[in-house]
Amino acid sequence: MNSRVSARVPARKYDSVQQDWRAILPSASNALFCDHTTRLENAYLMLSISLDEAIALRKGGDSAKSIVGLGVLEELCSRFALHINAVLHAMAQYARHFGIIPNSAQLDLANFHSSRSQRAVRHSNLVSHILLSERSQFLNKLNTLEDIVDELGDEFIEKTRRLATGVPFKTSELWDYLELNHFDLNTCLRETDVLLKSFLCVLPEDQLGRFDFTICGLARARRPRASVTQSDLIRARRTATVAGE
Repeated sequence: MNSRVSARVPARKYDSVQQDWRAILPSASNALFCDHTTRLENAYLMLSISLDEAIALRKGGDSAKSIVGLGVLEELCSRFALHINAVLHAMAQYARHFGIIPNSAQLDLANFHSSRSQRAVRHSNLVSHILLSERSQFLNKLNTLEDIVDELGDEFIEKTRRLATGVPFKTSELWDYLELNHFDLNTCLRETDVLLKSFLCVLPEDQLGRFDFTICGLARARRPRASVTQSDLIRARRTATVAGE
Protein backbone atom coordinates (compact mmCIF):
# COMPACT_ATOMS: atom_id res chain seq x y z
CA MET A 1 0.00 0.00 0.00
CA ASN A 2 1.34 3.41 -0.94
CA SER A 3 1.72 5.53 2.23
CA ARG A 4 1.97 8.78 0.26
CA VAL A 5 -1.23 10.70 -0.30
CA SER A 6 -2.06 13.61 -2.58
CA ALA A 7 -1.96 17.06 -0.99
CA ARG A 8 -3.92 18.64 -3.85
CA VAL A 9 -7.69 18.69 -3.50
CA PRO A 10 -9.00 16.70 -6.50
CA ALA A 11 -11.36 18.34 -8.98
CA ARG A 12 -14.78 16.83 -9.61
CA LYS A 13 -15.31 15.34 -13.04
CA TYR A 14 -19.11 15.53 -12.95
CA ASP A 15 -21.72 18.06 -11.85
CA SER A 16 -24.24 15.91 -10.01
CA VAL A 17 -24.76 12.77 -7.98
CA GLN A 18 -26.78 11.32 -10.85
CA GLN A 19 -23.83 11.71 -13.22
CA ASP A 20 -21.50 10.19 -10.63
CA TRP A 21 -23.78 7.16 -10.27
CA ARG A 22 -23.80 6.53 -14.04
CA ALA A 23 -20.05 7.09 -14.35
CA ILE A 24 -17.61 4.25 -15.02
CA LEU A 25 -15.01 4.18 -12.28
CA PRO A 26 -11.35 3.34 -12.95
CA SER A 27 -10.59 -0.33 -12.38
CA ALA A 28 -9.05 0.01 -8.91
CA SER A 29 -11.77 2.37 -7.67
CA ASN A 30 -14.49 0.12 -9.04
CA ALA A 31 -12.97 -2.92 -7.33
CA LEU A 32 -13.04 -1.10 -3.97
CA PHE A 33 -16.61 0.07 -4.59
CA CYS A 34 -17.82 -3.42 -5.51
CA ASP A 35 -16.03 -4.98 -2.55
CA HIS A 36 -17.58 -2.76 0.11
CA THR A 37 -21.04 -2.46 -1.42
CA THR A 38 -21.18 -6.25 -1.78
CA ARG A 39 -20.22 -6.68 1.87
CA LEU A 40 -22.91 -4.23 2.92
CA GLU A 41 -25.51 -5.82 0.66
CA ASN A 42 -24.74 -9.30 2.00
CA ALA A 43 -24.94 -8.07 5.60
CA TYR A 44 -28.29 -6.44 4.92
CA LEU A 45 -29.67 -9.47 3.08
CA MET A 46 -28.75 -11.75 5.99
CA LEU A 47 -30.63 -9.43 8.36
CA SER A 48 -33.61 -9.04 6.02
CA ILE A 49 -33.98 -12.75 5.24
CA SER A 50 -33.68 -13.72 8.92
CA LEU A 51 -36.31 -11.13 9.87
CA ASP A 52 -38.65 -12.33 7.11
CA GLU A 53 -38.29 -15.91 8.33
CA ALA A 54 -39.06 -14.92 11.93
CA ILE A 55 -42.11 -12.90 10.84
CA ALA A 56 -43.34 -15.80 8.68
CA LEU A 57 -43.01 -18.22 11.60
CA ARG A 58 -44.99 -15.89 13.83
CA LYS A 59 -47.73 -15.39 11.25
CA GLY A 60 -47.83 -19.15 10.74
CA GLY A 61 -48.62 -19.62 14.42
CA ASP A 62 -45.18 -20.79 15.55
CA SER A 63 -44.36 -17.92 17.90
CA ALA A 64 -41.90 -20.00 19.92
CA LYS A 65 -39.61 -20.59 16.92
CA SER A 66 -39.89 -16.94 15.86
CA ILE A 67 -38.64 -15.85 19.28
CA VAL A 68 -35.66 -18.24 19.08
CA GLY A 69 -34.33 -16.36 16.06
CA LEU A 70 -34.29 -12.97 17.79
CA GLY A 71 -30.76 -13.41 19.12
CA VAL A 72 -29.51 -13.93 15.58
CA LEU A 73 -31.36 -10.79 14.43
CA GLU A 74 -29.69 -8.73 17.16
CA GLU A 75 -26.23 -9.87 16.11
CA LEU A 76 -26.90 -9.36 12.39
CA CYS A 77 -28.25 -5.87 12.96
CA SER A 78 -25.21 -4.93 15.06
CA ARG A 79 -22.78 -6.12 12.42
CA PHE A 80 -24.63 -4.42 9.58
CA ALA A 81 -24.88 -1.09 11.43
CA LEU A 82 -21.21 -1.26 12.40
CA HIS A 83 -20.02 -1.83 8.82
CA ILE A 84 -22.25 0.78 7.21
CA ASN A 85 -21.10 3.40 9.69
CA ALA A 86 -17.47 2.40 9.14
CA VAL A 87 -17.90 3.36 5.47
CA LEU A 88 -19.65 6.63 6.34
CA HIS A 89 -17.12 7.52 9.02
CA ALA A 90 -14.15 6.80 6.77
CA MET A 91 -15.54 9.18 4.14
CA ALA A 92 -16.04 11.85 6.80
CA GLN A 93 -12.45 11.45 7.99
CA TYR A 94 -11.11 11.89 4.48
CA ALA A 95 -13.33 14.88 3.82
CA ARG A 96 -11.97 16.57 6.94
CA HIS A 97 -8.30 15.64 6.56
CA PHE A 98 -7.78 15.73 2.80
CA GLY A 99 -10.53 17.95 1.43
CA ILE A 100 -12.20 15.16 -0.57
CA ILE A 101 -15.58 16.70 -1.35
CA PRO A 102 -17.78 14.87 -3.88
CA ASN A 103 -21.15 15.86 -5.26
CA SER A 104 -23.93 15.42 -2.72
CA ALA A 105 -27.71 15.74 -2.61
CA GLN A 106 -30.09 16.24 0.29
CA LEU A 107 -31.65 13.23 1.97
CA ASP A 108 -35.13 12.44 0.65
CA LEU A 109 -37.60 12.60 3.52
CA ALA A 110 -40.10 10.41 1.66
CA ASN A 111 -37.68 7.45 1.62
CA PHE A 112 -37.74 7.10 5.42
CA HIS A 113 -40.62 5.51 7.32
CA SER A 114 -40.06 6.04 11.04
CA SER A 115 -40.94 9.44 12.50
CA ARG A 116 -37.58 9.71 14.26
CA SER A 117 -35.67 9.15 11.01
CA GLN A 118 -37.86 11.70 9.26
CA ARG A 119 -37.15 14.29 11.96
CA ALA A 120 -33.41 13.70 11.59
CA VAL A 121 -33.63 14.10 7.80
CA ARG A 122 -35.74 17.24 8.09
CA HIS A 123 -33.24 18.77 10.51
CA SER A 124 -30.29 17.82 8.28
CA ASN A 125 -31.89 19.39 5.20
CA LEU A 126 -32.74 22.53 7.16
CA VAL A 127 -29.17 22.88 8.41
CA SER A 128 -27.83 22.42 4.87
CA HIS A 129 -29.90 25.39 3.74
CA ILE A 130 -28.23 27.71 6.25
CA LEU A 131 -25.39 28.86 4.02
CA LEU A 132 -23.19 25.84 4.64
CA SER A 133 -20.20 25.24 2.42
CA GLU A 134 -20.20 22.17 0.16
CA ARG A 135 -17.76 20.50 2.55
CA SER A 136 -20.02 21.19 5.54
CA GLN A 137 -23.09 19.97 3.66
CA PHE A 138 -21.36 16.71 2.79
CA LEU A 139 -20.19 16.19 6.38
CA ASN A 140 -23.65 17.05 7.67
CA LYS A 141 -25.21 14.38 5.46
CA LEU A 142 -22.67 11.75 6.55
CA ASN A 143 -23.19 12.60 10.23
CA THR A 144 -26.97 12.49 9.84
CA LEU A 145 -26.83 9.05 8.25
CA GLU A 146 -24.50 7.80 10.99
CA ASP A 147 -26.88 9.09 13.65
CA ILE A 148 -29.89 7.49 11.97
CA VAL A 149 -28.10 4.13 11.68
CA ASP A 150 -27.05 4.41 15.35
CA GLU A 151 -30.61 5.03 16.48
CA LEU A 152 -32.15 2.40 14.23
CA GLY A 153 -29.63 -0.16 15.42
CA ASP A 154 -30.23 0.73 19.08
CA GLU A 155 -33.99 0.52 18.70
CA PHE A 156 -33.91 -2.70 16.68
CA ILE A 157 -31.84 -4.39 19.36
CA GLU A 158 -33.97 -3.02 22.17
CA LYS A 159 -37.19 -4.26 20.53
CA THR A 160 -35.75 -7.73 19.83
CA ARG A 161 -34.70 -8.01 23.48
CA ARG A 162 -38.20 -7.02 24.65
CA LEU A 163 -39.75 -9.63 22.36
CA ALA A 164 -37.28 -12.25 23.58
CA THR A 165 -38.52 -11.84 27.16
CA GLY A 166 -41.79 -13.44 26.07
CA VAL A 167 -43.94 -10.71 27.64
CA PRO A 168 -47.01 -10.41 25.37
CA PHE A 169 -47.42 -6.64 25.90
CA LYS A 170 -47.71 -4.86 22.52
CA THR A 171 -46.12 -7.82 20.74
CA SER A 172 -47.68 -6.98 17.38
CA GLU A 173 -46.43 -3.39 17.58
CA LEU A 174 -42.90 -4.58 18.31
CA TRP A 175 -42.86 -6.91 15.29
CA ASP A 176 -44.29 -4.15 13.09
CA TYR A 177 -41.57 -1.83 14.31
CA LEU A 178 -38.81 -4.29 13.42
CA GLU A 179 -40.16 -4.52 9.88
CA LEU A 180 -40.42 -0.72 9.56
CA ASN A 181 -36.97 -0.26 11.07
CA HIS A 182 -35.29 -2.60 8.59
CA PHE A 183 -36.80 -0.65 5.66
CA ASP A 184 -35.13 2.52 6.98
CA LEU A 185 -31.85 0.64 7.35
CA ASN A 186 -32.20 -0.32 3.70
CA THR A 187 -32.65 3.37 2.80
CA CYS A 188 -29.46 4.19 4.70
CA LEU A 189 -27.67 1.46 2.78
CA ARG A 190 -28.79 2.85 -0.61
CA GLU A 191 -27.78 6.39 0.40
CA THR A 192 -24.37 5.08 1.48
CA ASP A 193 -23.85 3.27 -1.83
CA VAL A 194 -24.57 6.49 -3.74
CA LEU A 195 -22.31 8.58 -1.51
CA LEU A 196 -19.48 6.07 -1.82
CA LYS A 197 -19.72 6.06 -5.63
CA SER A 198 -19.55 9.88 -5.74
CA PHE A 199 -16.70 9.86 -3.23
CA LEU A 200 -14.65 7.41 -5.30
CA CYS A 201 -15.18 9.59 -8.38
CA VAL A 202 -12.90 12.19 -6.74
CA LEU A 203 -10.66 10.12 -4.47
CA PRO A 204 -7.12 9.98 -5.98
CA GLU A 205 -5.93 6.49 -6.86
CA ASP A 206 -2.92 6.75 -4.54
CA GLN A 207 -5.34 7.06 -1.59
CA LEU A 208 -7.47 4.01 -2.39
CA GLY A 209 -5.39 1.54 -0.39
CA ARG A 210 -5.34 3.71 2.70
CA PHE A 211 -9.06 4.46 2.42
CA ASP A 212 -9.83 0.74 2.14
CA PHE A 213 -7.59 0.05 5.14
CA THR A 214 -9.43 2.74 7.12
CA ILE A 215 -12.86 1.23 6.44
CA CYS A 216 -11.71 -2.28 7.31
CA GLY A 217 -9.96 -1.05 10.45
CA LEU A 218 -13.06 0.78 11.67
CA ALA A 219 -15.28 -2.22 10.95
CA ARG A 220 -12.94 -4.55 12.90
CA ALA A 221 -12.13 -2.16 15.72
CA ARG A 222 -15.30 -2.75 17.70
CA ARG A 223 -16.93 -6.15 17.55
CA PRO A 224 -20.49 -6.32 18.92
CA ARG A 225 -20.70 -7.74 22.44
CA ALA A 226 -23.85 -8.70 24.30
CA SER A 227 -22.97 -6.42 27.22
CA VAL A 228 -22.44 -3.34 25.07
CA THR A 229 -25.13 -1.49 23.14
CA GLN A 230 -24.77 -0.57 19.49
CA SER A 231 -24.61 3.15 20.31
CA ASP A 232 -21.75 2.50 22.75
CA LEU A 233 -19.82 0.73 19.98
CA ILE A 234 -20.31 3.38 17.32
CA ARG A 235 -19.81 6.37 19.59
CA ALA A 236 -16.63 4.89 21.02
CA ARG A 237 -15.37 4.31 17.49
CA ARG A 238 -16.13 7.91 16.51
CA THR A 239 -13.67 9.21 19.09
CA ALA A 240 -10.83 7.20 17.57
CA THR A 241 -8.45 8.47 14.92
CA VAL A 242 -8.38 7.10 11.39
CA ALA A 243 -7.40 3.45 11.48
CA GLY A 244 -3.69 2.96 11.06
CA GLU A 245 -2.73 6.53 11.87
